[in-house]
Amino acid sequence: MAEYCVLYVTVRDKAEAVALSGELIKAKLVACANISDAILSLYQWEDKLCEESEHAVLMKTRKNLAEKAMVRIKELHSYDTPCIVQWDITGGSAEYLDWVGKSLATPE
Repeated sequence: MAEYCVLYVTVRDKAEAVALSGELIKAKLVACANISDAILSLYQWEDKLCEESEHAVLMKTRKNLAEKAMVRIKELHSYDTPCIVQWDITGGSAEYLDWVGKSLATPE
């Protein structure tokens, strides 16, 4: 079985989440994306406590495509330093993961 992962990404708003996800799906870098309703993010930036509304995106892909997907996310993202975190998938529905694999670019 191929190795899969989830890329967790936060974005400014729903429109950016949809556009970013669509671009990566069309490029076959991710199989699908789940976009949350607004979440509240608290963080420190330039010595200031920030409180912002964002959307979280969960993108499923193969580990061997994760780096390419992250590069593309950085190119398209509106933030200078976007949150992009890779979570390895250690188990799950074999049928679902098979569909993920078939939805992605062919391994190199």
